[in-house]
Amino acid sequence: MTTPPAWRKASRSSTTGGECVEVANLDTAIGVRDSKAPEAGHLNLSPTNFAQLVTRVKRGDLDV
Repeated sequence: MTTPPAWRKASRSSTTGGECVEVANLDTAIGVRDSKAPEAGHLNLSPTNFAQLVTRVKRGDLDV
């Protein structure tokens, strides 16, 4: 039996909902999912691609 991933929200997320993603450290990837619809599945990103995504979001390169 494998342990389910520990999903976590951003520290700036509120408990009232809104736009938020959750991340989890998976065996070989970083999982990213919509906190409002976790049953919809998740994206698997390599650690490198996840770091690049976070950098681009922080720089404001993406319309998120």
